[in-house]
Amino acid sequence: MSIFKGAAVAIITPFQENREINYPKLAEIIDDQIANHTDAIVICGTTGESSTLTHEEHLEAIRFTVEHVAGRVPVIAGTGSNCTETAIYLSTEAEKYGADALLVVTPYYNKATQKGLIAHYTAIAESVSLPIIMYNVPSRTGCNIQPETAAYLAKNVKNIVGIKEASGNISQIAKLMELAEGQIELYSGNDDQVVPILALGGLGVISVLSNVAPQQTHDMVEKFLNGDVAGSREIQLKALPLIEALFCEVNPIPVKAAMNMLGWEAGPLRMPLTEMEPQNKERLRKAMKDFGIEVK
Repeated sequence: MSIFKGAAVAIITPFQENREINYPKLAEIIDDQIANHTDAIVICGTTGESSTLTHEEHLEAIRFTVEHVAGRVPVIAGTGSNCTETAIYLSTEAEKYGADALLVVTPYYNKATQKGLIAHYTAIAESVSLPIIMYNVPSRTGCNIQPETAAYLAKNVKNIVGIKEASGNISQIAKLMELAEGQIELYSGNDDQVVPILALGGLGVISVLSNVAPQQTHDMVEKFLNGDVAGSREIQLKALPLIEALFCEVNPIPVKAAMNMLGWEAGPLRMPLTEMEPQNKERLRKAMKDFGIEVK
């Protein structure tokens, strides 16, 4: 059984003005996501500013989310690190807190070889019983999971079950699906490639867009999986200007700005991320309005 089908939100981490995690606001955002049919919550991913959370904050955010979601949808905990031992620590703790699955990004900065990636993911998988989704985003990590490597891991490590593909390389993703022979769960990591990846056998998306448009992102996937490819494609194409605006500066700068525009009091970013440039903020505001999102 797949971890989820549909749209999972790569949820932001709202901060108070002093940049401590705003847990009451996180609870409100989670409830709104579930009310608008988001199919899973991904906590402490890139969009959640995991790279600037302390280990204690990281794990408390996971614990809080699992407790607050209370089984309504799956909770997928981001537990990746460029240090294998740290990833194991975060993963084993997330399992203790009741997470349903783990999202584990490739080691960043180290630039591991494919042999190193196999060793890294295998060691993490052997430390837990939870299903693991590998996260391939070479534009941020400098490290690409080759199709042969991803297929090998999915076939040979029992609880490595899926991959979030954000390489942007559709040919590479197609090759992976050929090699995996139906033994990997594929999720889009790019909001502008949801429909193409679904067409290659994907089950859904782990989405930044879902923060501001949860119902529409869910519908995009659901329509495709139910055979309404034209309806799915229509949402995908209509969303492109908004998706482009959400990535006109590095994620999560724009989506945090968007959530503040929507009145969510998402708070500031943690350095080294800085607030969005005014001209880009206006572009984002217009794209949200054009997509039918009411901006306060």
